[in-house]
Amino acid sequence: MANVLLALVATAGLLLGAGLTAPPADAAPKVPRVPANAKDAVAAMQPSWNLGNTLDAIPNEDSWGNGQTRKATFEKIAAEGFRSVRIPVTWNARQSATAPYTIDAAYMARVKQLVDWALDSGLYVVLNVHHDSWQWVEKITSDHDNVMARFNSTWSQISTTFRDAPRTLVFEGINEPSFAGATDEQKLQYLRKLQTSFHSVVRASGGANANRLLSLTTPAGSPDKAFMDDLYTTITSLNDDQLIAQVHFYSWYPFSVNIAGGTHYDATAQKFLDDTFANMHKTFVARGIPLYLGEYGLLEYPNHFHPSRVERGEALKYYEHVGYAARRYGITTALWDPFSYLNRETLQWRDQELFDLIRTGWTTRSGSMSFDRLFVPKSGRITDQSLTLNRNGLSLRGLWHGDQKLVAGKDYTVSGDKLTLRAAALTRLVGDRSYGDNATLQARFSKGRPWKLHVATYDTPQQTGVSGTTSALTIPTQFRGDHLATMEAKYGDGTNAGPADWTAFQEFNISFRPDYAGKTITLTEKFLTSLRDNAAVTLTFHFYSGAKITYRAVKSGTSVTGSTV
Repeated sequence: MANVLLALVATAGLLLGAGLTAPPADAAPKVPRVPANAKDAVAAMQPSWNLGNTLDAIPNEDSWGNGQTRKATFEKIAAEGFRSVRIPVTWNARQSATAPYTIDAAYMARVKQLVDWALDSGLYVVLNVHHDSWQWVEKITSDHDNVMARFNSTWSQISTTFRDAPRTLVFEGINEPSFAGATDEQKLQYLRKLQTSFHSVVRASGGANANRLLSLTTPAGSPDKAFMDDLYTTITSLNDDQLIAQVHFYSWYPFSVNIAGGTHYDATAQKFLDDTFANMHKTFVARGIPLYLGEYGLLEYPNHFHPSRVERGEALKYYEHVGYAARRYGITTALWDPFSYLNRETLQWRDQELFDLIRTGWTTRSGSMSFDRLFVPKSGRITDQSLTLNRNGLSLRGLWHGDQKLVAGKDYTVSGDKLTLRAAALTRLVGDRSYGDNATLQARFSKGRPWKLHVATYDTPQQTGVSGTTSALTIPTQFRGDHLATMEAKYGDGTNAGPADWTAFQEFNISFRPDYAGKTITLTEKFLTSLRDNAAVTLTFHFYSGAKITYRAVKSGTSVTGSTV
């Protein structure tokens, strides 16, 4: 009876989204009861986390910097409130490329060890075939029979190994499938064959696999409407109520990597998320098929090893929006974590503030503002400055500077969604007006995480001329308290310059990158080698204060000359 009650309590926690705590070291494995209804089961998997760049790494588990996974990793994830973990696996390097396509026994045992650790930690597990999709599965277009035979053998071996695993283990047939040289219609045809075969092989293996939850996807995991419609048709044709639809989401591309002017999480990026999640819901959830968002995040944020492409406050708005949309549309979301969130060595979050916002989004909204930085000029009279409140259905409790609450009506005013910081308060906050952040305020709302507002002193940045080679041109730059947003590049005839010639606004870190400590902006080899010889390029550097500075670069052979305008 005690065990039954414990299971009921655990299940209630799963359904309500309450946090789990790590079990004592000597506790028996805590396996959630899986609801019979697939939609309820996938709801119980929310939220989810990816053990990325690990067993999917090439060629070895530790090749991409995450070391060897420990049981403590899964205990940490469970203790932080996650209900499930996706374990991507690349089998290619540990499998014979010829029939019968045998998977190395030691590797299969290692995969099973990680799966068992995760299951013992009380987590659902999603196990897949990952980078094999582009390593050999995509060759189905030219080597159909051999690819199908290998694919079926792979899943036959996985199914046999995990035949008796509990239903908390979910199988995912193929990650982000690609098909070499295929049209969209051909991609769909090949994918139907693969997923239908995956379904047949697993179900025929018997045991718990007879009614195990199985995840099917779209070409490249795309939430494209036509692709999702075809996946719906495939799922319904299999007449199996234990199937899950899976797609991935990394926001509006220009914002996700900062290209083509995607410097803010603006109305376009927000609408892209709203429309995509609404389509996911309409295509699957509203028609009784659960949707597992097997990966979400931003393509280039956070990246703790390079200058941040995406402005922090704008990124926070995106993550908050994902949490809200997931709850609104009944979608289970799996955070893609290649190394960016959890430090696998210390098992501490690399950015606790970011994770706290993500975790808060599992249950409620957080408020924000139109930007997280307010720029005050270095010289001249300080005036009132205004920002827009994004209340997200919440009420503003007030502004704080440390432990001191600012006085409404005196230090700031609120009119509708417009918050205005008064000149006297700004004067006090910036102090001696040294460049950079002078004070950090917190806007606290009725629920959710506080919004940080940095009050900074700035002047228009300055640059000087320099010579270099096509390997790199490092431009001396005095940022003077400002932050670089993007770089616009055009030739004298008005055409776009740079490797991304479809837009004037080049990709952050790919064509240019700032070094605030070193006081430079570097034009990269990729950008410089793409330029026409002896054709002047006008570069406009846009900063988040609204300031712009213009620079000119000319490439002649392997030499490059830069000058101010």
